[in-house]
Amino acid sequence: MKKAALFLLTGVLMVMSGSVMAQCSLCTKTAQQLGEGPAKGLNNGILMLALTPLAIIGFLAFRWWRSNKEA
Repeated sequence: MKKAALFLLTGVLMVMSGSVMAQCSLCTKTAQQLGEGPAKGLNNGILMLALTPLAIIGFLAFRWWRSNKEA
């Protein structure tokens, strides 16, 4: 059962990974007005802001997985 849940979660994450570079309409409009260089900087800033919560979630998931593996 655990393997099936992990497989399903991995599949869902892979499907959703295509929208990682997507932006809200306001950010998209702003990036279009800024030009190529600043737009890439805006995208990188958005990804950097998303990195910390994702790292925390990943760490907690790893700890949960490791504690369940030992039990």
